[in-house]
Amino acid sequence: MATRLAPSISPDTEFFWSGLKEHELRIQRCTDCNTLRVPPRPMCGKCQSLNWDYVVSNGRGTVYSFVMPQYPPLPFLQYPYVVALIELDEGVRIVSNLCGIEPADIEVGMPVEVFYETFEALPSGDELTLHQFRPAG
Repeated sequence: MATRLAPSISPDTEFFWSGLKEHELRIQRCTDCNTLRVPPRPMCGKCQSLNWDYVVSNGRGTVYSFVMPQYPPLPFLQYPYVVALIELDEGVRIVSNLCGIEPADIEVGMPVEVFYETFEALPSGDELTLHQFRPAG
């Protein structure tokens, strides 16, 4: 099983990480003004409300931007790997890996879809499910 660094999970982000285990990409929503926000945080940036719930994304979007980090090399990653900013159909952007495509074939604006992959979390050894994207097909 491949490995990844374990995230810091807080009361404000636990719903997101639990959703990934259930293969749901959950987006936080302010219940006072309905503004969606990614990444999760305690307060709405639009109306300053502390009230929120979440919606489940349809998992589709487009590549907004991408990079191929190379330094510092991390022993648990397979290079080249692509980190992309995905604009979801719901209108928010989320950072993720883009897989299943040669880096030279990636285009800004290309349609993508989410999939879920389980890793061994470092340093705990627990299972960690992450969202990743691939070309829509």
